[in-house]
Amino acid sequence: MASSAQIMKAAVNTFDEWTKFTTTVHAVDKKYPFAVKKEILASWARCNRAKVEPNVFRIHSRLNSTALQVMLKRNSELIAIAKPFMKNLYQIVAGSGFVVALTDVRGHIMEILGDQDMLKNPMTESFYQGASWSEEEAGTNAIGTALVIQKPIQVTGPEHYCRMHHCITCSAAPIFDPQGNLLGALDISGASSSAHLHTLGMVVAATEAIMAQLDIRKKNNELNVTNKRLTNIFNTMSDGVIMVDSNGIITDLNPIVFQILDSVPGKAEVKPGASMECFFGSKHTIIRKMLRCKETFADIEIMFDVGNGLNHYLASGAPVTNEQGEITGGVIVIRPIQQVQSLVNRFSGHYGTLHFSDIIGESKSILEAVRVASLAATTTSNVLLQGESGTGKEIFAQAIHNRGERSAGPFIAVNCGALPRELIGSELFGYAEGAFTGAKRGGKPGKFELASGGTLFLDEIGDMPLEQQVALLRVLQERKVNRIGCEKEIPVDVRVICATNKCLMEEVEKGTFRKDLYYRLNVISITIPPLRERAEDIALLFNYFLEKLDKHCCHFEVSAKVIERIVRYNWPGNVRELQNVVERIVSLTEGRMVTLDNLPKELRDWQPESIKESNRPVVEEPSGINCMAEWRQRVWEENERKEILVLLSNHRGNVSLTARAMGISRNTLYRKMKQYAIYN
Repeated sequence: MASSAQIMKAAVNTFDEWTKFTTTVHAVDKKYPFAVKKEILASWARCNRAKVEPNVFRIHSRLNSTALQVMLKRNSELIAIAKPFMKNLYQIVAGSGFVVALTDVRGHIMEILGDQDMLKNPMTESFYQGASWSEEEAGTNAIGTALVIQKPIQVTGPEHYCRMHHCITCSAAPIFDPQGNLLGALDISGASSSAHLHTLGMVVAATEAIMAQLDIRKKNNELNVTNKRLTNIFNTMSDGVIMVDSNGIITDLNPIVFQILDSVPGKAEVKPGASMECFFGSKHTIIRKMLRCKETFADIEIMFDVGNGLNHYLASGAPVTNEQGEITGGVIVIRPIQQVQSLVNRFSGHYGTLHFSDIIGESKSILEAVRVASLAATTTSNVLLQGESGTGKEIFAQAIHNRGERSAGPFIAVNCGALPRELIGSELFGYAEGAFTGAKRGGKPGKFELASGGTLFLDEIGDMPLEQQVALLRVLQERKVNRIGCEKEIPVDVRVICATNKCLMEEVEKGTFRKDLYYRLNVISITIPPLRERAEDIALLFNYFLEKLDKHCCHFEVSAKVIERIVRYNWPGNVRELQNVVERIVSLTEGRMVTLDNLPKELRDWQPESIKESNRPVVEEPSGINCMAEWRQRVWEENERKEILVLLSNHRGNVSLTARAMGISRNTLYRKMKQYAIYN
């Protein structure tokens, strides 16, 4: 370790090198062969290039008061952290003429500690608040050079580029923030005769302590921000959150839990400091298991008796452990089951996609059905849809749902005729855990619960067994369901739309359908006409399905005979059968022309009496005036009939365009189509 005497001896040699450097003209980029530390020599070169005068004695420039205040405010955090360490350093050098200085990133002194006479001491008279110690201002010095090379350095005596500083020794180290950005420097300066290598070590240790505190401050700020974010999430999230300690004692509740408990009688004791048994009742063992065995749990059903029924919630929980893996508590999340059901319905397809615009037709009967259904959609009354199979009853049900106030809720369809008799009850009303052999653990909600807030569509209601009709009637009257195996009632808010292809009044007379349930369902009755009774819509529907199913854009041309056949066919399967026929045509037709050969065999071979009569051979022109006029009338009518069929084919069944091409009204065209038996 070098002593002060050795440092002074080295300073004499350095002075000779400094004299030689400052009195000789050198190129800026030349390698100087001088016997000094390379950091000092590099700094001298920078000062030479910056045209710093080495032999001029002058007071350092300083910041004006405004700039000084701006600098101090900008660096207030660094100053506050560094001050205690500066005081500790000064206590070591107090009374020795040394000063402890803190500078900003440009070398301006922000804080300084020293003896009372430091401003009168010629060695330290340039150390004052706002003074600049950059290399461009003060030449080579520990502060300015440390900021340039971003490393600790000690500059003693003639190692300073400016001769006025040869009487002092400086030891400085740069200060960085946690991200590695340069903030400033810490320096100890005094008489060069008191120079010692330990001084630089003390400065380095102090800067490392300062940077450690900056890192701690940063992490504390990050923790505070994170804590505030978590607190905001805890207080504003839509789910209830309960925090418990390792003994199952409640430590914190968020506002949603208090809202949940406000409606539950006898739950006022659930608050911080209470046991989880107050909240979970008999299911508190789940919490104990979580806290003892580190087992998480998910979607455990909890029911609260609120006087007029049960409120349902799902609970999920996970233990909280420390760094040693020891359980310190747990977090339980409480979620209203309606939110979960809404998500399940949304992603499982339990929502309506069809609207009244999807109902194709211009006939009076279908327009009347749409009109009544549109009015029914604005109400909350039960709706009964009656019509043959394939007429589109579910389209009407979805359209009513989507036009009404419950359009944002689920739309759940149940085919009562497709469910086994013994499963209808559990599907509609749900069941409790252990209700029967094979019952799912935790029970299962029924379709009424899943449809809460939306619409339940009961298709083929006429096929529901009598024993379940009693339960359905009770739910419709009281708006509550009892799960199978559970005595407690669950409130449900559901609109019911039913559909049937049977005459329910006849079923009532037969004794297979309850009269009281019939009148409960038949609040608004809508009859959907079969396709054969709205033949004027057949061509429109055919054209609609053809365009919809023609995914390869083949743009089929349909022969007049095909149009005639589909219009006159009686369609026992109604719209569903027509759609299937069009799908077959699109799938199997080679080329673009659709002929009778592309129709299914049962449709191709179908020959009603009206077609047989219209296809009888034309007799030769008879004699006689009356017979002649009758024959000509028949020929004219046959030609007009063929013209209508051709135009219908060209316009793909569009009655309006066909009437416009013929120059007649739509009503006139309908009358002629009926006259020529183009439809029944």
